[in-house]
Amino acid sequence: MLIDSHVNLHAPQFDEDRDEVIARARQAGVGLMVEISDKLSTFEATHGLAMAHDDIWCTVGVHPHEAKDYADLTADRLVELAGRDRVVGIGECGLDFHYDLSPRETQSLVFRQHIEAARRTGLPLVVHTREADDVMAAILEDEQSKAPFRFLMHCYTSGPELAEKAAKLGAWFSVSGIATFKAAEDVREIIRVMPADRIIVETDCPYLAPIPHRGRRNEPAYVGHVLDKLAEIRGWSRDEAEARTTDAFFALFDRIPRP
Repeated sequence: MLIDSHVNLHAPQFDEDRDEVIARARQAGVGLMVEISDKLSTFEATHGLAMAHDDIWCTVGVHPHEAKDYADLTADRLVELAGRDRVVGIGECGLDFHYDLSPRETQSLVFRQHIEAARRTGLPLVVHTREADDVMAAILEDEQSKAPFRFLMHCYTSGPELAEKAAKLGAWFSVSGIATFKAAEDVREIIRVMPADRIIVETDCPYLAPIPHRGRRNEPAYVGHVLDKLAEIRGWSRDEAEARTTDAFFALFDRIPRP
């Protein structure tokens, strides 16, 4: 089945036509969507989408851009919110040293609280990382050495060294519309060597629309273009790519019953 593992349907870009966007996704064959939490102030909207739609599930977490506003966030608080119905992951969380919208030390501290919440709940961690390869690798290796947790390197665009280290630690990887961009050969090179049984697809809508929609608002209905590109990169048929990513998705998000 077609699954969009990372949507931001609570975003204001969808305020005018959210129901139509969801309907178009279904018409395009998208069977499941995971609505991603980026800050606790919008978690009620995120959770509300999951509660309102049988084919939408959600996560709880704080994006590294928002970490400055959640410096006192605790794993206890995340665990509490993760106890709600239809919450199936922790995050999006991690490190973003490209924009540095939050102090780097605060990003790291908040990220570690998410890791502890993932451990305690058994839910997968949705990891955002940008231009922070060395620090990200160090945190993942340190935290995995304490006690294991499952994690997804979402929309992976970082370097091959971090990809290799994360894969050895058991990471899943998600592929986004960036894989379709002409200038993204470095991303495609890494996709070619990702663990074949731990790759899933996403749109990260409303951002990163794949070709042929690049430059427009992204939608879950476009996730098929990402899957097609993944199949091309890996030398898989479309059916094989769909089967592999579906199996990998349900292995990671194992709180979601498989139809």
